[in-house]
Amino acid sequence: MGKKSAKSRLSNEINAGSMADIAFLLLIFFLVTTTIDVDKGVLVKLPPWSDEEPDITKLNKRNVFSVLVNAQNQLLVRGEPTKVDDLKERTKEFIANPLKREDLSESPNKAIISLKNDRGTKYGTYLEVYNEVKAAYSELWDEECQRKYNQPYSDNLPLAIRKEIRSKFPLVISEAEPTNFGEE
Repeated sequence: MGKKSAKSRLSNEINAGSMADIAFLLLIFFLVTTTIDVDKGVLVKLPPWSDEEPDITKLNKRNVFSVLVNAQNQLLVRGEPTKVDDLKERTKEFIANPLKREDLSESPNKAIISLKNDRGTKYGTYLEVYNEVKAAYSELWDEECQRKYNQPYSDNLPLAIRKEIRSKFPLVISEAEPTNFGEE
């Protein structure tokens, strides 16, 4: 048997057997500790489920503010072409009906906003329309709160005041099933 040379004793080899284990543990650590932001979407509180059919005979056409959006992202509001920029003011006028017109809602408690889209409608247009309708309600709540309590409507108000304001102008948005591309 021969002697080992000094060169063979000083070889620079690294034992890589546990490297795969360490990489795997690091991968698991980062997967567990990393959070991924998810789109929240539009937050809508749905009414409780009911097996009863709604009584359509009680629904007065006068109290329905229908907003239709077609595949070309054009709006038809109560049978009239409308721009998205005008939607908030028209919605506010319909709900509040300050001049007691016969073609607008009888009262804010009976007003129903009906949204119907086409499947070809862009998501951005859908959100614009929805935001304009919500903004109309927000402005009505704020104006009523300013009138009654001389302060803006906000989440910092006592719950009783917020409920009172919302009971005068209840948020009622009905979304119909979208039509297929180009229908209606």
